[in-house]
Amino acid sequence: MADNKNLRTNEQIRVREVRLIDDKGEQMGVVLAVEALRMARELGLDLVEIAPQSVPPVCKILDYGKFKFEQEKKLKDNRKNQKIVKIKEIRMQPKIDDHDLDFKSKHVREFLNEGNKVKVTIRFRGRELAHTEIGEDVLRSVLGRIDGLYNLERPPTMEGRFMSMILSPKSSPVKKPEPAMKPVVTAENDSNT
Repeated sequence: MADNKNLRTNEQIRVREVRLIDDKGEQMGVVLAVEALRMARELGLDLVEIAPQSVPPVCKILDYGKFKFEQEKKLKDNRKNQKIVKIKEIRMQPKIDDHDLDFKSKHVREFLNEGNKVKVTIRFRGRELAHTEIGEDVLRSVLGRIDGLYNLERPPTMEGRFMSMILSPKSSPVKKPEPAMKPVVTAENDSNT
């Protein structure tokens, strides 16, 4: 169906013949446009061109206001159901302490569990740029601490004075509910009956 902002209605339809669908959704065949408009007016409805690219164009008899409202409602529902993925950034330096690394890794884990992408960045200052391998070791250490929670979307790369990698959350498989446990009958329980 065409975008409802570009739909022509009633007198805006300037072709001689149209393929008509009535208000009940049944095909009426090829009809003169003026005749189709007259039929729509008799029913108190509108003639709406829903497929202008076909020859002759397809028109439908319907309540245009109600139709527009339903289309907007569908668009709103689709937008509501969309998952917006945010990119969170964690910054650190190559000479980071183990406790601080644990703390930052915990934040990365939380962001991934929320469904966000995470950009882990290491900033090099001064002479630290000569030893970028230390930054790679720190990034590998972060990956080791959050093992199994991520997909490596972009491996560690240098961008000027920064080395960064992007992680996305691993899609977790749907867990099946475990079957209920049946009571175990023992000889002790049997003697009571």
